[in-house]
Parts: sequence; C-alpha cells; structure tokens
Amino acid sequence: MTSQTQKPIGPLSGKVALVTGGSRSIGAAIAKRLAADGATVAITFHGSPEKVADVVGAIERAGGKAIAIRADAGDPAAVRSAVAKTVGDLGGIDILVNNAGIALGGPIGDIAFEDYERMIAVNVTGVFVATQEASRHMPNGGRIIQIGSSMVRYAAFPTASLYTLTKGAIAGFNRSLARDLGPRGITVNTVHPGPTDTDMNPDGGPVSQIVGPGMAIGRYGKPDEIASVVAYLASPEAAFVTGADIVADGGFTA
Repeated sequence: MTSQTQKPIGPLSGKVALVTGGSRSIGAAIAKRLAADGATVAITFHGSPEKVADVVGAIERAGGKAIAIRADAGDPAAVRSAVAKTVGDLGGIDILVNNAGIALGGPIGDIAFEDYERMIAVNVTGVFVATQEASRHMPNGGRIIQIGSSMVRYAAFPTASLYTLTKGAIAGFNRSLARDLGPRGITVNTVHPGPTDTDMNPDGGPVSQIVGPGMAIGRYGKPDEIASVVAYLASPEAAFVTGADIVADGGFTA
C-alpha cells in the first residue's frame, strides 16, 4: 500500500486575507507567504494587471488560492468595494494587510499640494477606510497589519518629509486602534521595513548609495524577509502581540 503525500496544513488554514497593493515587491511577497501558510488571499492592485496575474498564478501553482481585485487605494469607494468583494467571494475576512502606498516628495517648499493630497489619500485615507470596513466584517481574533517605514524613527536623507508624515500617522492610528479592537481579540500592529529591495527603492539605486553604509548587517532587506514578519503577526502565535511597532530594518535605526 502506498501513502499519498498531502500538503501540510498551514497555520493560516481556513483564513481569508486581504493584502492591498499586492502586485509587486513587499506586497507580492506578503501575499505569497500568507497563501503558503494556508490563507486564501485577495490582492488589490491599481496599475499592474500583468504583475498581479503573475502573483495569483504563482500562488495557484503552489496549491493555494488567490483572487485579484482592481482598486485604487486612494479611492474610498474602491477600497470599500474591495473589502466587500473579498467578503462576498471568499466568505469573510480574517486578516487585513494594508501594504498599498506611494512615495512622492521633494524639498518641503517644492511639494505640490496635489502630491500632498494624493499621498494622504493613498497612504492614510486608504488605510483608514480599509481598516474600518474590514473591522466590520472581521471575526474575533482577527489580524490587522499595517506597513509603515523605519523612517518614522530615523530620517536618513532629506526630501522625504511628506512620506514620513503619512507613515507616522499610521503608527499613531494603530496604537489607539489596538485599544478599540482589543476586546474582540483583534490584534493591530505596524511593521516598519527599513531599506528593502523594492521597485520604489531598489538595491543599487540612488537611495541605496546614501543609506547602504548605515545598514548594520551590510545589505538591503529582501521582500520575503518583511513578509516573514507579517506572517508571524498574522499567525495564532502572535495573539498576545498588539499595538506594536516592529522594525525590520537590518539594524539601520539601531
């Protein structure tokens, strides 16, 4: 008699996760990792249909399940619709990862007000709306994880004041939100990546020339390494971790 090998049951088996901005870089790595841990994953995207199709395809080839939802993170109606579609198509929402974000900036005197409004819309309002809407559907014991930035602790170079403003707002939001949702066993945490090899900030790019020497471990981070931190916070093992700011930056702000 031969035994049939079965895929191990992951720690997130039976859970539904929504990852905003999951078509590339850190977001794609998070979506793939949560799926590998057993979650069914909804991924929002705005302008990269080919890339999100690649992410969904990779998850499905690995035996997981994922859907892609087009939604501009800066459009509250689109964000609400994405949450509703996740709940309607996948049967609920247990985990929300607010990863979608953009980086516009420059010297404070040169920042166009339109850029300010767009940054607030995507990096702050989009996070608030997704969190508010998801919390209405999330069962007790759910997980909300925001992606911040180590720049809220140490601004290594100029021209990023607008970006840092938006990420600082999210860190403050989470501390109070943890109190609101704690009685339901819903944990709320912020992961602050340091310099990580992404489309916005590639290893070897202009920013890396400035911040590279400050890395305690001597290299940029990898999206998979940030995804590992998110996966822990999404897991049952992190049920007692909430209201935390977890910095994953290779010692950049140490």
